[in-house]
Amino acid sequence: MAYADQQMSGNKITALIIVAVLHVVVGYALVTGLAYSAFKKIKDVTTAVKIEEEKPKEPPPPPPKQPDQPPPPIVAPPPPITFNAPAPQVQTVNTPPPVVAPPAPVVLPPAPAAPPPPAPPPPVPGTPKGNPGSWVTTNDYPSRALREERTGTTGFRLEYDATGKPTNCTITRSSGSPDLDDATCQNLMRRARFKPGTRDGQPVGSVYSSSVRWEIPKD
Repeated sequence: MAYADQQMSGNKITALIIVAVLHVVVGYALVTGLAYSAFKKIKDVTTAVKIEEEKPKEPPPPPPKQPDQPPPPIVAPPPPITFNAPAPQVQTVNTPPPVVAPPAPVVLPPAPAAPPPPAPPPPVPGTPKGNPGSWVTTNDYPSRALREERTGTTGFRLEYDATGKPTNCTITRSSGSPDLDDATCQNLMRRARFKPGTRDGQPVGSVYSSSVRWEIPKD
C-alpha cells in the first residue's frame, strides 16, 4: 500500500514538471512567434504523456454489521394529575376542660396507741356472815309438806347490796314442791347477811349461790 502511494506521488510530480515546461515553451513561443508550431508540439507532448489520476484510497472495510436492536421504548412522562381538592372545613369543637383528678389523700400512719391504763385490781368477793346452814332449818319445814313427807333440794341465787343485805332471791333449781322453794327464799331474805366485797377499796354488792336440802327430821 505504501509503495503504490509513492508511485502515484512520483507520477504526479513528473506531470507537474511537464506542465511547467510546457508553460515555459508556450511563453517562449509567444515571444518568438512560433506559437503555432509550439502549440502543435505541446499537443503532441500532451497526447503522448498520459497523466494518471490518483486513485482515491479505498476505505477500510466496514465493521461487521451488528444485529439490529430495537430502539429503547420511549416512556412518555406521566400526565400531570390535577384534582380539585375540597377546601378543608374548619369545625369548631367545644372541648371541655380536662378533668383534673383530685390529689390522692395522704394516708398518715396511725398514731401509736396510748398504752392502756393499768388494770384495776380484781374486786374482793364478799363472804357470808355466820353459818349459812343456820339460815334455813328443819323448824322452817312447811307443815303440809311435812305431813305429806315431801322432800327435795332447792338451788338458789341470792343477791345482796354494798351493806351485805340480800336484795333478791332466785330459784335456780326446783325441789319439785313449790312450798319448799318458797320457804327457801323467804328464810334466806330474812336471815342471810354478808360481808360485802370491795372494788378499788370501795364496798360493792355481789351474788351468792348455793342450795337447801329439805329432809324429814327424825324423832
